[in-house]
Amino acid sequence: MAILAPTSLSKHPLSSSSTLSQLTTPTIFGSKLKLRETEQTRFSLSTSFKSNPGFRLMASKEPVGMTTKLGSDKIETEVGVENGCGLFDEMKHRFLSFKKQKFMENLEHYQNLSNGQAPKFMVIACADSRVCPSNILGFQPGEAFIVRNVANMVPPCESGPSETNAALEFAVNSLQVENILVIGHSRCGGIRALMSMEAEADSSFIQNWVVVGKNARLNTKSAAHNLSFEHQCRHCEKESVNCSLLNLLTYPWIEEKVKKGTLSLHGGYYDFIDCTLEKWTLDYERSNLKESDKFAVRNQSFWC
Repeated sequence: MAILAPTSLSKHPLSSSSTLSQLTTPTIFGSKLKLRETEQTRFSLSTSFKSNPGFRLMASKEPVGMTTKLGSDKIETEVGVENGCGLFDEMKHRFLSFKKQKFMENLEHYQNLSNGQAPKFMVIACADSRVCPSNILGFQPGEAFIVRNVANMVPPCESGPSETNAALEFAVNSLQVENILVIGHSRCGGIRALMSMEAEADSSFIQNWVVVGKNARLNTKSAAHNLSFEHQCRHCEKESVNCSLLNLLTYPWIEEKVKKGTLSLHGGYYDFIDCTLEKWTLDYERSNLKESDKFAVRNQSFWC
């Protein structure tokens, strides 16, 4: 069984948290009908409702006539603005802000990137919308080659082609990255699906993918069988990272570079409940990988 990085299985209470982002009111250019302007104003107000419950309560006291005078076709148009155009107007605003504040101010850097990339890191992270590696770790364009999948898993070489090992091949053999970081995270839905499986696979795409982590599930059931399901999932979130590090070594061209010291393999665990990150590095020389799946780690640290 793989040696896990230090962790306290009961350290963090299970509590929910969320972050509300401030939205800028979309701007509509050109001449528009009065109705469109009214609809845009109503959408602006709806975004304020989301960030200010008190304001929502006050607004609900407005005369009923303001709502009932709108026909069903106009209401459908308003919903379309909120669900579609409004979101993309906000996206457009963010893009133009990026262009003005980052791209144009670092034009030489972006022009150099247009000619090629030479990242030092490859990062394998979860597709979960809450755990964007660039946002969490501050990667700038050109610094990290990132692949994201459900539950940040690395299939073994014998599993055959997948998007993840295609990305591995390109990053290691073509880009010559020096570090691979597999980073797991708290409350991972993919790991929960893995731990909930009764059979190895079924018609679900998700279960047919997360079965890649079956060894992590078996190790967790053995080591944490007396814990609650929630704590077992937390244990497996970290154990799965270690199993992915072992799976990386099933690729001959990865193991060769690790043995030579030109490539390092790292594990990480991001807890977005209290914003902490654990990091460790596979110690290839001290590991006994030929006779068992046990391996040693070094450079363990806890960032908080």
